[in-house]
Amino acid sequence: MYELVYHGLLLTCMILTAALIILCLIRAVLGPRLADRVVAINMIGTMTIVEIAMFALYLRESYLFDVCLIYAMISFLSVVILTKIYGGAYQERKIKGTLFGQTEEEEEQEEEEE
Repeated sequence: MYELVYHGLLLTCMILTAALIILCLIRAVLGPRLADRVVAINMIGTMTIVEIAMFALYLRESYLFDVCLIYAMISFLSVVILTKIYGGAYQERKIKGTLFGQTEEEEEQEEEEE
């Protein structure tokens, strides 16, 4: 009896987590800023780790927890690399004077309109 409820609860949580991963994927594609996309990718990685852990509990396979740890390290490194790339692009735009994709002329026009 308890095992049936336990498996049903795990299955429900896995389906809910998969739906949240899809929503984060949509945010990663449509995100208005690059920072939103990086955070969405980080959330996808974290929820994938949770998904694998729940799947390991569901199947009662302990080796999948090792896969979770390895995936966590890879996810962490990917977010660090994306942040470095984002920081480099930000610094490059700042040096060129086109911060946030705007040229100096467009910024001056916006200031004049206000």
